[in-house]
Amino acid sequence: MNNSPKYPFSNPPEQGQPQQVADGVYWLRMPLPFRLDHINLWLLEEDDGWTIVDTGLASDDTTELWLKLCPMLSEEKPIKRLIGTHMHPDHIGLAAWLCKHSGAEFWMSRGEYMHCRILLEDSTRQAPDEAVNFYHAAGFNDEQLNYYRSKFGAFGNMIRGMPSIYHRLRDGQIFTINNREWHIVMGEGHSPEHACLHCPELGLLISGDQLLPTISSNVSVWPIEPAGNPLQDWIDSCHKLRNLLPEDTLVLPSHGLPFTGALPRLQSLINEHERDLQTVLDNCGEAKRVVDLFPLIFKSSIPHSMLTLATGESYAHLHCLMARGQIKMEKDADGVNWYRRS
Repeated sequence: MNNSPKYPFSNPPEQGQPQQVADGVYWLRMPLPFRLDHINLWLLEEDDGWTIVDTGLASDDTTELWLKLCPMLSEEKPIKRLIGTHMHPDHIGLAAWLCKHSGAEFWMSRGEYMHCRILLEDSTRQAPDEAVNFYHAAGFNDEQLNYYRSKFGAFGNMIRGMPSIYHRLRDGQIFTINNREWHIVMGEGHSPEHACLHCPELGLLISGDQLLPTISSNVSVWPIEPAGNPLQDWIDSCHKLRNLLPEDTLVLPSHGLPFTGALPRLQSLINEHERDLQTVLDNCGEAKRVVDLFPLIFKSSIPHSMLTLATGESYAHLHCLMARGQIKMEKDADGVNWYRRS
């Protein structure tokens, strides 16, 4: 049986040009200056206004596209609401700017909003000792630690501030948009409190980064919560969506094409991480550092620019195995963590 995702829309819309995917639901694509070169945003239309889901990165290209699009949207009815699925810059980079420009209210989960505000505060200070020690414990050498110090606080360069006030999204909350119910479904692991939007009547899930058709979202432990277990949170969230979604749900992801086949895709994501967990466990008969896991988990070498993501994901696998009682950790005299099968 072929469980691969199926794509009812074979081509994405032109950048900044909305394309209808369901009654009152429009697909909007914006550019990203990375290897992953796009993000999908979503417009929800109702009789008296518009709801926008995510904004794109705080770049001149994206800003220019919004400056052209906003007058078209608001010519007959206002932009009422901006929903941020989660706090990563490609999703909320222009949240403050777009709310001010359009007059929209900003909606986000508390965990995402507060975490974003904390990262903005970090943009004005040097890397704290606790964060440097976190990466030293992972096995960073002096060159890698200095690179981390030089990039600390870069989050603030990728967004244009955050709205000073917000409306809180909660798991299970229901919006009525265009006389249809949209249910907020929270996920965890990729970010603290990621909001998906599910419309049972339309058979749609706006999934953000919680469910993507071809790539797996990064799941990392970060210095701000050094003992976290985000990978178990991620796996639990995948099970939660599997139990919630009908088989024929059309998933509207932040990257890639809209697709059906959510249930096998979610199971594939679970299986992929469980395989990686088993690989890590099998290779920890002898003690390993966090950085020693890179060849086991990742398919290519890790450049400096991806070092913290790879380290965070490796920590996540180890913490999950520790929580399951399968791995134990010892810190050596130099402050480096060593992990061994229990």
